[in-house]
Amino acid sequence: MSAFRMDADWLPFHPAPATPGFVPPPGAVDAHCHVFGPGAVFPFTPERKYTPCDAPKEKLWALRDHLGFSRNVIVQASCHGADNRALVDALAHSNAMARGVAAVKPEVTDAELAELHTAGVRGVRFNFVKRLVDALPFDSLQEIATRVEKLGWHIVIYFEASELPELYDFFTSLPVILVVDHMGRPDVSMAVNGPEFELFVKMLAEHPRIWCKVSCPERLSLGGPPGYEDVAPFARRIVETFPDRVLWGTDWPHPNMKNHMPDDGKLVDFIPGIAATPELRQKLLVDNPMRLYWSD
Repeated sequence: MSAFRMDADWLPFHPAPATPGFVPPPGAVDAHCHVFGPGAVFPFTPERKYTPCDAPKEKLWALRDHLGFSRNVIVQASCHGADNRALVDALAHSNAMARGVAAVKPEVTDAELAELHTAGVRGVRFNFVKRLVDALPFDSLQEIATRVEKLGWHIVIYFEASELPELYDFFTSLPVILVVDHMGRPDVSMAVNGPEFELFVKMLAEHPRIWCKVSCPERLSLGGPPGYEDVAPFARRIVETFPDRVLWGTDWPHPNMKNHMPDDGKLVDFIPGIAATPELRQKLLVDNPMRLYWSD
């Protein structure tokens, strides 16, 4: 029994996702997903902004197999703060088929970073979405970036498109590989070649160490399911322009979805609409995540 009661407005993950019509290429990687608890074993942090349902590793493995994927990149959930025990436990039970992105505090020791590396962590995530954090982590990110660079890790950054102008110079000054979550959350009511998204494309074009996850159409769409057609032009442009620096993930179990809970099988069927050729799909789902997370 969980030690926590999930938020009253929390939407649990889809209980029976469809079998995708699209079959991923062999070795495909879900490069953005999470584990929550279970809270009775891996408590949620007191500083959390939300209390989710339990979403343990066993459920994640079952979803991976159902969707036709082979590997996972598990991103530390903010409900666990910088306590990475649930993440490390999942990595330890993945048969080397998962890698991790952790959350750490500035006081983390080099020995602790080395332990995370041994466990399978290959990156650290920082949240710049103002509504989700108490303070933007400029100083801590700059300090951590110089330390994890020695381990060959990258930094995952999460922000919203409207905030990119004030963050642009800081992000582009960092010396490590950056991976942007969810295309920097563009406003898909605007033109795909409009000034807001053009700034994001410019950042990727001028800084080849910056990668992008073309994920979470369910978060970005104004039209909603089943096809999330208004998001596709943005993702397709990134995939076709930067085919060697794109990743895709389910975002299971979809934290903080308030309007609907996506069907993960339908999310997989979104992929051919943004990666039109087998070559692009191979890079997006296999070659790129393997190069970034399993190069060693």
